[in-house]
Amino acid sequence: MLNYPEKIENEEQLDELLSRPGRETIEMFSRIDGDLIFLGVAGKIGKSLAAMAKRACDEAGIKKRIIGVSTFESNEQREWLEKKGIETINGDLLDTRFTDSLPKAKNVFYLAGMKFGSIDNLSLTWAINTYLPAIVADSFKQSRIVAFSTGCVYPLVPVDSGGSKETDMPEAIGEYAQSCLGRERMFEFGSIRNKTKVTLIRLNYSVEMRYGVLVDIALKVKNNQPVDLTMGHFNVIWQGDMNDYVLRSLEHADSPAKILNITGPEILTVKDVAEEFGNLMGVKVAFSGREAPTALLNNSRHAFELFGEPKVPVKQVIKWIAEWLAQDKSILGKPTHFEVRDGKY
Repeated sequence: MLNYPEKIENEEQLDELLSRPGRETIEMFSRIDGDLIFLGVAGKIGKSLAAMAKRACDEAGIKKRIIGVSTFESNEQREWLEKKGIETINGDLLDTRFTDSLPKAKNVFYLAGMKFGSIDNLSLTWAINTYLPAIVADSFKQSRIVAFSTGCVYPLVPVDSGGSKETDMPEAIGEYAQSCLGRERMFEFGSIRNKTKVTLIRLNYSVEMRYGVLVDIALKVKNNQPVDLTMGHFNVIWQGDMNDYVLRSLEHADSPAKILNITGPEILTVKDVAEEFGNLMGVKVAFSGREAPTALLNNSRHAFELFGEPKVPVKQVIKWIAEWLAQDKSILGKPTHFEVRDGKY
């Protein structure tokens, strides 16, 4: 890990780290042709991903049009992106007339999706996670597409298995995961029918200071709440490393679609991570439940073969989060529900 601080002081520093491109990413943008469009840019990942792409282009000394599309919840989201040099377009991607009217950039990053509250609005979940990808796959059939999926399309696997690989058959548990598998199938169909080059990113889980599995566990520890051990194992990756991998996966898009798992190299235990947070915070940790013999685990060895291992180790991220929460800095307030085992989010 090079040139990373011992402590992250504020959101400006955090945003800089999350959007800092690696040398290989900068070199890639000097090779690829065409502009970039980020669909669903205003979510937890999209802003830093688009900002990293812009920085990589700037550092490569090339000019590309970089566009972010979303139904922006606030002017602040748009202003943040525009200050970074990213164009913004506001609109509903489910409106086919709007989506068809968008600039047909050569390179598409698809980030739209619904998870939280999906069990309470299943028709909208399916519309966003399955119908919308079909619209995008058709509208951008001449582009290269990198589309976010989820490792939730895999079944729970034994904790000593090493995690699910790209060659394993999906077994989506619950309607959220089923709709995400539907998303993949729509992009796969478009890739085959139209010869569109596609990469499907199966992610478990991206983490930073304001959001993610590590924050969920740390908050339980900080607030003296029992930490549930039932989903006792998991994997995570620093969002900056994930952004780097996702951008570089553009060069590996293919027809039929290429599937790529992205996560960190370790299988972590909830108990060990919680106790580490307890040590850093000076808090005695309480637990509930017993570790199940299976968990939702992702094996990212293929991504490491393509891109190298993550630059930021999980131990450093845990320290950053403990310090961040100790100072009561801002969080997104959106639990991941990673402990859910029945697929009902």
